[in-house]
Amino acid sequence: MEKADIVQHVSSKEVMTQTAAKTAVGAVFAPIAEALAHGEDGAVTGSGRFAGTEWPAREGRNPRTGKRIAIGPK
Repeated sequence: MEKADIVQHVSSKEVMTQTAAKTAVGAVFAPIAEALAHGEDGAVTGSGRFAGTEWPAREGRNPRTGKRIAIGPK
């Protein structure tokens, strides 16, 4: 389920407009995204836990040409 799906679901309950639902959903996920950006974990009790993963730099391959390429850390 994507963020847009959650907004659509919330607004379909006829409690608020889609614009208000988008603002509300954004207000819920913004602090979680900020925590993940700072290397912390996020959790919504009863809904789920969110954790970031650091990927080290590695060497990959272009599938079209077969040429080796460097992939930076994420």
